[in-house]
Amino acid sequence: MSSKDWIEKDYYAVLGVAKTASADEIKKAYRKLARESHPDHNPGDPKAEERFKAVSEAYAVLGDDTKRREYDEMRSLFGSGAFRRGARQPGQPGGMPFDVSDLFGGGAPGGGGRFAGGNISDLFSSIFTGGQGGGAGGGAPGPARGRDVETEVALDFDDAVRGVTLPLTLRAPGVCDTCHGNGAKPGTQPRACPVCHGAGVTTRNQGAFSFSEPCRNCQSVGTVVDEKCPECQGTGGVTKTRTLNVRFPAGVADGQRIRLAGRGEPGSRGGPAGDLFVHVKVRPDDLFGRTGDDLTLTVPITFTEAVLGTDLRVPTLDGAVTLRVPPGTPSGRILRARGKGVSRRDGQAGDLLVTLDVVVPAGVSDEARTALETFAAHTPPAAREHLDARVRRFS
Repeated sequence: MSSKDWIEKDYYAVLGVAKTASADEIKKAYRKLARESHPDHNPGDPKAEERFKAVSEAYAVLGDDTKRREYDEMRSLFGSGAFRRGARQPGQPGGMPFDVSDLFGGGAPGGGGRFAGGNISDLFSSIFTGGQGGGAGGGAPGPARGRDVETEVALDFDDAVRGVTLPLTLRAPGVCDTCHGNGAKPGTQPRACPVCHGAGVTTRNQGAFSFSEPCRNCQSVGTVVDEKCPECQGTGGVTKTRTLNVRFPAGVADGQRIRLAGRGEPGSRGGPAGDLFVHVKVRPDDLFGRTGDDLTLTVPITFTEAVLGTDLRVPTLDGAVTLRVPPGTPSGRILRARGKGVSRRDGQAGDLLVTLDVVVPAGVSDEARTALETFAAHTPPAAREHLDARVRRFS
């Protein structure tokens, strides 16, 4: 069974199953079709015999997990119409679909297996190495971006609301100052890898294809070091401690992530540095809470203050404000102090939301009890008629 067969034949269609069919579904379909087209059940029928062979061939691939995976990968690369000739051919009005036989030596004398003037191995080398090429003819690996670094910082509630600049100490990989990143002992230089000849990748042939893979001798760097740097032991990098002054903007929230571009690990071979991501954890405050850009505060008031009303003095983050509690205020009422919340990027600020909590004393004096009884005698009862009507149903 050739690779050309894998590309040209749709084994899923032969078995009448979807590409997402499970192994059990494929086996069930094969058994059914094989039983129907078996030569013993169709003596002297050449079409049934061909059908039986096609079904068996399809199951030989799709019934094997490894072969099925390779078949799917190859079919995805050479999908219908995926490869076409880039230029018009003599006597043709336009670019014609690429004949898969050309890939395997069937389209040109001598079986060269070429595509648009290039060898099929070059095509696959480009696909599997990200377009960098490989083997002795390929260039050395290009610059690589450094990895991103993540850390976590805990801020006080006030600092998160107002904004603050804090020194942040990190321990992360960096370029070795002794060898400047090349890994060689001072006074020496790395030399080209004798296996990949400086390309960083090697090429191996597998049937009609050539595949490129990272060079194991030099770890895809393209160079080898004979005398290693005593500081980094030939790696070109060391763990460094560095301190950054990080500005946390006003209003930063708990769980927010701040990105500092170019403050992560340095790149290799001249590549750019990665980014630093700082995860913010905000310590809770003993008075204030936060909902978006609004600050929240719960203030207890007495029963008398709720009934008669009062002027209430409450704290903010930068002073105090006076709020008017109107007479007859129920417990749970929210008063709003505008502009006393968290600052926004547009220069505005959220509000301070004050929730009133009417406190009922656990015990009162005889004088207070007498006064409350007099108060109750002159106060209309609570409106509970809708509840009393429901209670009477069970009486």
